[in-house]
Amino acid sequence: MSTENALLTILVEKIQSDSLVLPTLPEIAIKIREAADDPDVNLNMMADVIAQDPALSARLVKVANSAFMGRSVKVESLNQAVTRIGLRQIKNIATAIAMEQLFVSKNELVRDYMNKTWEKTVSVACASMAVMQHWSKEHRHSSLNIDTLTLAALVHSIGVLPILTEAERHEEVFANPSFLETAIKRMAGKLGGAIMRSWEFSGDFIEVAEKWSDLAYQTKEISYIDFVRIGAFYTDVLGKGLSDEDKYHTFIDKGVLDDVEYFKSDEFNKSLSDIKSVFA
Repeated sequence: MSTENALLTILVEKIQSDSLVLPTLPEIAIKIREAADDPDVNLNMMADVIAQDPALSARLVKVANSAFMGRSVKVESLNQAVTRIGLRQIKNIATAIAMEQLFVSKNELVRDYMNKTWEKTVSVACASMAVMQHWSKEHRHSSLNIDTLTLAALVHSIGVLPILTEAERHEEVFANPSFLETAIKRMAGKLGGAIMRSWEFSGDFIEVAEKWSDLAYQTKEISYIDFVRIGAFYTDVLGKGLSDEDKYHTFIDKGVLDDVEYFKSDEFNKSLSDIKSVFA
């Protein structure tokens, strides 16, 4: 049996027997999400929870001071940062930042692949957020919001993680990266949906993680998956070799994009730059 087929067989068997180890949400993210769901929580209480993770605390202060937040007065403390970001947004933004903790490995080859995966994921997220910022100006009453999109875009490729973890036990897989790419293409969506369900995330997150790369799957109404796909097309994660017309016509027809010229506009490039400052 080829290495490629062996890896696929192992993954399928472990999925069917429910024995594949799925990544767990970082502990600090769990605590923040639980606190955010408490109707009695206030900004000071939330800051106390976040303060348990100094690295995350520092990142959130940086987010609060980023061009993305659009404020000129600099915040100096975590309490000020939480106040600026707000309780509604902090749940998903803090979880999104904590996600990076999952893309680590002691194996040098796997670590390199995880780093590249995370970099691509962030690039997709930034582009998708920039598009939503523009779209939201004309759709202020939409139930779609950018903090939910931020997290949805950062979990869209989460199904790659258990595949990489399994491949870590079979280093010969990395001798031919195409084996790994095949496994990811076939399995990542299914695993992504399974992870979102195990984390008890809502249907929007399950839909994105499970279906983002399946272009045969389309939603009737504009949804988070549209913005994630636009980000994936813009960064060439999807649709390599396709013309802009072929990539974006569905989104233009649907009303997510005005036209392909938007990507050349000063507005888009400034927005993209501001958003990248959040993840720098």
